[in-house]
Amino acid sequence: MHLRGEQMRLELKYKNENHIFDEAGEAVPYLEYPMFRETGIVRHGFSTRLGGVSQGYYASLNLSFDRGDDEDAVRENFRRIGEAMGVRSEDMVLSRQTHTTNVRIVTEEDRGKGIVRDRDYTDVDGLITNVPGICLVTSYADCVPLYFVDPVKKAVGLSHSGWRGTVGKIGKKTVRMMQETYGCDPSDILAAVGPSVCVDCYEVSEDVIERVREAFEESPWEQLFYRKDNGKYQLDLWKANELIFQEAGILPEHIAVTNVCTHCNSKILYSHRAAGDERGNLCAFLALKDE
Repeated sequence: MHLRGEQMRLELKYKNENHIFDEAGEAVPYLEYPMFRETGIVRHGFSTRLGGVSQGYYASLNLSFDRGDDEDAVRENFRRIGEAMGVRSEDMVLSRQTHTTNVRIVTEEDRGKGIVRDRDYTDVDGLITNVPGICLVTSYADCVPLYFVDPVKKAVGLSHSGWRGTVGKIGKKTVRMMQETYGCDPSDILAAVGPSVCVDCYEVSEDVIERVREAFEESPWEQLFYRKDNGKYQLDLWKANELIFQEAGILPEHIAVTNVCTHCNSKILYSHRAAGDERGNLCAFLALKDE
């Protein structure tokens, strides 16, 4: 797995000095940011394919109830990754993603929705909260996870940003919602672009590039893609979301951008571009620690 600048690392986690093991005797790993861990106020991570109980092309840590996998297996997978991170699955709140820029304010009443309770919402690609113990969860298989941590106001956010969410600038909208709801100052927010498809693996058509041009016309948008001889383009969602963070007022020194590509690492990360519909889903997790 390709890493840049120690901004992300793959670690086997511990709980009470004991490994969290799957049935094969292997520890359940996940990716995390040292930048967030060092704040001391959050639990967070990004899952891999490893350490779960799902079978077939879902193997093994599939975290989606919507792809035809056995629901009991998916619940066990959530329990395992939650235990590894120190989060109860009953405290998780799942998004309901449809490539919108809608951001939901998560309160105590939402605890457990998508895991032990039905979600009474749809078209939600972003989540924010200031409730300690609630774990925000968003879902991926190439799209970009965006993490937000305000260590001053003690508020967090997670957003799912494919190309539609990126041209719609869901990252900027998430910051604005944190400002309006919790009084956050963007200059205090720590933000990260998570594991997702890299520029060399993400081919798009000219109509997508035109949407990018419209969205980033006041930015150096020519840096966000390169054109190929076949008339297609390779789009850099990582750089685009980094520009959106800065546009939202987040300081450059508070931004971490991974180079962990889901497609390049499809043996340990689910990738839609690599496997199509015959795959599971990854998840991003972010929770304020209980006080």
